[in-house]
Amino acid sequence: MSVTIYHNPSCGTSRNTLALIRATGIEPEVIEYLKTPPSRGELGSLLARMNITARDLLRRKGTPYEELGLDDPNLTEEILLERMVEHPILINRPIVVTDRGAKLCRPSEQVLELLDRPLYDDFVKEDGDVVRANG
Repeated sequence: MSVTIYHNPSCGTSRNTLALIRATGIEPEVIEYLKTPPSRGELGSLLARMNITARDLLRRKGTPYEELGLDDPNLTEEILLERMVEHPILINRPIVVTDRGAKLCRPSEQVLELLDRPLYDDFVKEDGDVVRANG
């Protein structure tokens, strides 16, 4: 199974998601999207695969969301996409893409729905929460 994660190593949810993927025995393609941001076309394609809007993918915390006035409901999808391309920190994470689809994996255990391998052992997230094995 091909698995790609758009990852931010500074984000606990992203680290947990990556570790969950690896706990199933899959080594994903890891794209650190702050170092290698998606193009406008790639971002539009990801949104289409996830069946969400640009606004649904916007991250507010720790970003220039407020300064850029992105809470304006009149901003078009195109403008929001442009801002995310200009400021990739605005892209919420982690996004995981597999043969089964694409998803913003918040909380991190949502990634298991996209994988073709089960989690065989319980997984302890960084905050101490336990994801129960289903294998």
